[in-house]
Amino acid sequence: MPSFSRFTIALALAITGAVTLERLLLAQQTRSEGPRIEIVFAQEARSEPVTGMVYVAISRDNARSPIEQTSPTGVPLFSRYVEGLAPGTAAAITAVDRGHPVQSLRDLPAGEYWMQPFVNVYTRFSRADGHTVWLHNDQWEGQNWKRSPGNLLGDPVKVAFDPKSTAPIRLVATKAIPPIQPPADTAMVKHIRFQSAILSKWWGQPIYLGATVLLPKDYDQHPDVRYPINYIQDHFSLAAPGGFGRGGEFDRFWMAADTPRFLYVTLQHPSPYYDDSYGVNSENNGPYGDAILKELIPAVEEKFRVIREPWARMLSGGSTGGWIAAAHQVFYPDFYGGSFALCPDSVDF
Repeated sequence: MPSFSRFTIALALAITGAVTLERLLLAQQTRSEGPRIEIVFAQEARSEPVTGMVYVAISRDNARSPIEQTSPTGVPLFSRYVEGLAPGTAAAITAVDRGHPVQSLRDLPAGEYWMQPFVNVYTRFSRADGHTVWLHNDQWEGQNWKRSPGNLLGDPVKVAFDPKSTAPIRLVATKAIPPIQPPADTAMVKHIRFQSAILSKWWGQPIYLGATVLLPKDYDQHPDVRYPINYIQDHFSLAAPGGFGRGGEFDRFWMAADTPRFLYVTLQHPSPYYDDSYGVNSENNGPYGDAILKELIPAVEEKFRVIREPWARMLSGGSTGGWIAAAHQVFYPDFYGGSFALCPDSVDF
């Protein structure tokens, strides 16, 4: 290689390195000199270190807690990723950390605000495909980080904020969210939940599947009768299928003498990415299709009196549920007898 070319490459690398160093120094200076909110979680809330996300939610009022007011169009929320954060050790959220809908703490006007700390705890997944990822593991709340058991939060604190001030604001997460209390079974609504061997092996952590079953009218009065079954696809919910039990029009339909008798079943399959897995095998999400067909549906059909024939299995759902209802009919055509897929997400299999 000519010496001029070597010199040009060396000069370019030196300039690139200098620019990168300058940016790092500028970011560090901004972090140390700009507004600073320190998030700490207490030993009594959690004794182990945390890898995950720390948040501060900021609101003008406390009619609802600031965390509950966050949404794509809600109050400002700022975050920072942490690794191995120990109890009592501060994680600083500064002007360089991301926020929404306000992008930076420096853009937040001076004034009095209610601020609330939150810690979203991640789990280490050593997957069977050789990848290791840190994600929030669902705790049967449907990937709702605001109410997920084990996540940490503190009480809202009223704070005088000035984006030009360098004095740190310290917020403490003092409590962990308690476990979800699942709905109790009733005479007509039953729940199933179990650890999936297929998914747990793939994800390297316990992964759970479940179903909520609505029995037809007079199911217990006809012990020799077997029924068709409708698997309705939807996002995660532990509520009764069809909203049964609320006293509405569906209740009157379901309990009417001339309503066809069948089982109405919703499936729960939250993944570490989303509140439902989309119900199919995926390179990045794992073998959820296999787990549903080989573990979850057999668990339902072995527990309840159903006709275990393809013609007696129906699929239905709307939006994401419509996508799943269409996908299962396409990928597993010999397993189901038909699909009513309404307004599905974009269909591209």
